[in-house]
Formats: sequence, structure tokens, C-alpha cells
Amino acid sequence: MIRFVSTASLLALLVLVLYLPSACPPERFINQLRTEHELTVDFWGHDHAMRILSRMLDLQATAQPASPVPSPANAPAPNPVDLAVAKQMSEVNTRLFNNPYFRSIDTLLALAIYRFSAFVEWLPFLLVFMVAALFDGFLLRIIKSKEFLQHNPEMYALHACAAIVTVCATVVAFVLPVMLPPLVFSIVPVVVSVFASRALANFHRRG
Repeated sequence: MIRFVSTASLLALLVLVLYLPSACPPERFINQLRTEHELTVDFWGHDHAMRILSRMLDLQATAQPASPVPSPANAPAPNPVDLAVAKQMSEVNTRLFNNPYFRSIDTLLALAIYRFSAFVEWLPFLLVFMVAALFDGFLLRIIKSKEFLQHNPEMYALHACAAIVTVCATVVAFVLPVMLPPLVFSIVPVVVSVFASRALANFHRRG
């Protein structure tokens, strides 16, 4: 069951990420990013909002080497043959990647990275609750084993699947060009840690 839920969630995510750039123009993702940044400034304040934006730019710079488009900085030494080849390759790359679909992919990734950066901003505030929830589930698992109480594999599978679906739904939300209030990102770690805690409490333990 857990494998089925994981596979279905990942396939749905892949289909959505490939479909959205064809359905939405690049401007929609950019406008959504600007609007959410304004909301972030109002909610967090200027300093936190700038830190989120800076984190997004750093992550984009880190991911840039993985881009399929060759960087001009990696061009070969300037001799006539290499310059001719470089010119032809540049024209091919322009025709291949300079179209609305790939521009939409770039702006979609920019929006997703920005939302992930905003999500990371919540983690230090919620880390104590997440650790406490997981520790509670771990203690319940030990207590059940010492008292010879039956662990429930159905409840384990249910809560594990719920945690997986929540994580995948969050990743899907990162790429959707719809309005997401800043508080949405604070709910996800809480919900996932609660589901993970209940799954851990019902996981079979020997001894």
C-alpha cells in the first residue's frame, strides 16, 4: 500500500510539473512570485523577506550548473573553427530552449524555489515540536512492546501513507501558480511530524 501511494503521488507530481508549463505562460509564474513576495514582506517583515529572497537566489545559482543549456563561460578557446562550432551550437540552443514552454519551466522552478525558501524559514520555529512529536511516537512504540500490546500494521500503513501524501501534496503546491498564504508552509511540518509520530508508534518492535 505504501509503495502504491508513493508511486502514484510521484507520477502525479511528474505529470503536473510537465503539464503546467504548457498551460501557463511564464508571466503567470513571475506575477505569482512577485505577489507572494509582497505578502511575505507584509507577514514576515522586510528582513525575513529579503533573507528568503536571498536564499532563493543562492539555490538558483547552485542549481545553474545542472542546466542543459551550456554556459558561455564554458566556451572553447577562440579560434576560427571553435568559434564557428560555438556559433552553430548557440543557434541550436536558442531554437531549442528559447520557447514559451522552457521559459515557463524556468519561471515555474523559480516560483518553486522561492516557496521552498519560505518553507525553510519556518523550520527553526517548528523544529522543537517536530522532534517532540517523533520522540513521543518512539516512546509509545517502546511502551507498547514492553507491555506486550499489539502493534497495528493498518494504522502504521495509514499514517505512513498520509505523511507521504502530505509531502507530495506540498511539493505539488510549490509549483501551482495559485495564491498560497505564508501560514500554509507552517502547517506542513506539523502535519507530517504528527503522521510520522503515529506511524512510528505503530511500527512493529521486537523485545
